Amino acid sequence: MSNAGNHHKINYIEFHSTDIERTKKFYGAVFGWTFVDYGPDYVSFQGAGIDGGFVKSEPGNIGPGGPGKFAPLVVLYSADLAATEIAVRMEGGGVVVPTFEFPGGRRFHFSDGVGNVLAVWSE
Repeated sequence: MSNAGNHHKINYIEFHSTDIERTKKFYGAVFGWTFVDYGPDYVSFQGAGIDGGFVKSEPGNIGPGGPGKFAPLVVLYSADLAATEIAVRMEGGGVVVPTFEFPGGRRFHFSDGVGNVLAVWSE
């Protein structure tokens, strides 16, 4: 994925799901999406025009919209994750989830200072 043309472009989107199997059945049947399981709590999807995934969330969890209300997580790509984090902080944004590793890369989540939370990832 290391492609300068993708730097700071929307690259991935994550949705929450209280039932991963039901979610796969619904989106597979209705829209023809295909899936790759990454354990019981995460599944990625393809075939939607942009790749993404569903993360397992419990109904009572507190999401951005209140209890049980979750917003999708838009994920941007960065060729230089550290430089992007510095730029976020310098423009008044804040890191809400520090950089962590996952299969295939690293990412952090940030607030833009006006109510939105997004993520940035890199290899």
